Amino acid sequence: MHHSLRSDSDSDTVLGNGRTEWACRPELAAEAREATDGFLDGLCPEPSDRTRQNLLLVVSELVTNALRHAGEVTSLRLRADRRSLQIEVRDPSPALPLDRTPDLTGRSGGFGWPMVQRLADGVTVRPASGGGKMILAVLVR
Repeated sequence: MHHSLRSDSDSDTVLGNGRTEWACRPELAAEAREATDGFLDGLCPEPSDRTRQNLLLVVSELVTNALRHAGEVTSLRLRADRRSLQIEVRDPSPALPLDRTPDLTGRSGGFGWPMVQRLADGVTVRPASGGGKMILAVLVR
């Protein structure tokens, strides 16, 4: 996994480690969850257990979908301020996520995108500069 820490001095977030943003390029959903856990551990105050679990699920689903449907994640960014936690996932595919009926047999999925939309307080999908797309999910703290 390639990762880099970035500091955003304009943010009003209070973080124990002094960082308001974590950026990485996970090759597996497990790497994204691990990076997210580390980021959340540095927040002060830490988010509630429910918010943490919801954020981990959203990160896992967005990264899994990018890997499955676009072949890679070009970046995962986690940001925090006093009001919200933001997840930004970029991938090389311009194709938008599809709203479809989940496959209850478990063969073809379809549960992830609706779950992201339910768990996040806001979701935005837009073209990414340089190609592909960017998905931004926001969870209120």
